[in-house]
Amino acid sequence: MHVYPREFLERIPKTDLHVHLDGSLRLATLIELAKERGIELPSFTESGLIETVFKNSYANLDEYLAGFQWTTAVLQTAGALERVAYELALDNVAEGVRYLEVRFAPQLHVSRELSFEEVMHAVDGGLRRARTEVNADLRDGIPPFEYGIIVCAMRFFNEHFSTYYADLVRVLKFSTLQEVIQRASLELAKATVALKNESDVQVVGFDLAGSERGNPAGAHREAYAYAHSHFLRKTVHAGEAYGPESIFQAITKLHADRIGHGLRLFAADMIENDEMTDRERYCEELADYIAENRTTIEVCLTSNLQTSPDIPDVASHSLAKMLEYRLSVTLCTDNRLVSHTSMSDEIELATRNIDISPKQLKNIIIYGFKRSFYYGPYSRKREYVRKIIDYYEKIAAEYGFE
Repeated sequence: MHVYPREFLERIPKTDLHVHLDGSLRLATLIELAKERGIELPSFTESGLIETVFKNSYANLDEYLAGFQWTTAVLQTAGALERVAYELALDNVAEGVRYLEVRFAPQLHVSRELSFEEVMHAVDGGLRRARTEVNADLRDGIPPFEYGIIVCAMRFFNEHFSTYYADLVRVLKFSTLQEVIQRASLELAKATVALKNESDVQVVGFDLAGSERGNPAGAHREAYAYAHSHFLRKTVHAGEAYGPESIFQAITKLHADRIGHGLRLFAADMIENDEMTDRERYCEELADYIAENRTTIEVCLTSNLQTSPDIPDVASHSLAKMLEYRLSVTLCTDNRLVSHTSMSDEIELATRNIDISPKQLKNIIIYGFKRSFYYGPYSRKREYVRKIIDYYEKIAAEYGFE
């Protein structure tokens, strides 16, 4: 078993390509913003919130997601969104993250007082402010900090989720809820493409999030087709609470460039197609297809262990098998607050429970940069990744991990 010092893990340049803005607030900020807006939290102490809402373990994914009702409630102003984005960037920089892709569902924050454009500019403004401050004081060859924003469509919502969704349900009263959800996804794709073309907001990708079971990715095909036809990069939450078929849908129907979680990639017992005769082979061929196409999987260990009681430890997680199949994987936090984690924690958790060689670790780290939805031309991305590789190799050499 290869052992890596915590100091080494904190110093190496890292990415976080799968982190939710509304799941990664500082607890102190959540409490302060709630008091400012007069929102009644289950507790107004950090320990109380950890005991009642942001627990160390959850019964399932739906219980895990329940805490977002409190975080989204305090993020209904441009000032709050800007502040939380700024703090999230600084928290990442403090532990060596050099590239960050923040995702969130703008439609949870749009209201009659706050437009889609204002929501996006607020989040971009916070990330941009952090980048300006951080990159003004780079030393010892440390690569600059960069970021991108991924917008999330919701697999499911109702009129209670936000003012925007309530208005949409009311206006489209002759449509089924599923039709309204599909319409919201398409509208978000169109709004995102327009913003990308008309502003300097660093939006880089499109995602589908929310409760997976019973809400198939294929229902959002039209929105993803629009994003795809306008060169917007795509990731999909898939294989988190549903089986390999969900991942297959994300890749074949939604043109996914990356997969969020992919936890159940090898879960043959979760395949629901009764006509499937060789389910193990299906999983193997799907894994080979993913490997061949270099579809990167955004692995979130702590989050998966919290929401999947059937997975007792990291050794039982599918990450080991993903590495065996030589898939392109990158480690991510998912939600720094809800999962009480950081990027250094995630890498340490992986390397202490799975024998990951220095070469494998380097590949995992560098894949994060190579498979990022980097804002800007490919030529500039290549130059940036080269700086990252050089810096990583310099630090690795100091610790004897060439």
